[in-house]
Amino acid sequence: MSESRFASLRNAFFTGLLLLAPLAVTWMVFTWLFVTIGGTFRPIFDPYLPESVRSLQMLWNILSTLIVLVLITGLGWLSRYVLGQYFGGLAERFILGIPGVNTVYTTVKQLVETFGTQNRHPFSQVVLLQYPRPGVWTIGFVTSRTQAEPQARIGGEVWSVFVPTTPNPTSGFLLLLPRRDLVELAMSVGDGMKMVISGGAVVPPFTPAAPIDHRNSGGGQE
Repeated sequence: MSESRFASLRNAFFTGLLLLAPLAVTWMVFTWLFVTIGGTFRPIFDPYLPESVRSLQMLWNILSTLIVLVLITGLGWLSRYVLGQYFGGLAERFILGIPGVNTVYTTVKQLVETFGTQNRHPFSQVVLLQYPRPGVWTIGFVTSRTQAEPQARIGGEVWSVFVPTTPNPTSGFLLLLPRRDLVELAMSVGDGMKMVISGGAVVPPFTPAAPIDHRNSGGGQE
């Protein structure tokens, strides 16, 4: 019975130790951070501190650390949004003034802006289409439903669809297809891209809510 109580107390001790360990490690890390950074820069502020509060070293280490972090953040913001934009604008104007180079630069910039961090989802929907010949199906991604001049020349509702290559989806083909020739899928763009990159090995799960009428999914094949 005593051994059982001892085991219970031992388990309780280690449980409490596990609960306190993250707090202790966090305290040690922040203490080292404040002492290292704040203790290094605190002598700069010491002459301006009242004599009565200079003995509170840890408090002033923390305040010194915060001041240093604010100054570093301000410097980064200044260089990124003020100096960066100024010098970046000068460099861009210089590049655009070079014949031949400006065309390549403009093209690459448009690609980066399209697929970059500001627009990470240029694809709006996953569709099925018959390509490169009737009877052969492939996955495509709708990039635009805008009815511009090419669509107006074709007639009807025409969508812009990007058909990526496998396993490198950064290259592919732009197809302008009538909407009636597309089979709209419910899978997400991420799942469709996984399927393309894996060569079909990764297939997202699908449970149809109702029986599928294959007569209406023939991409215009009546």
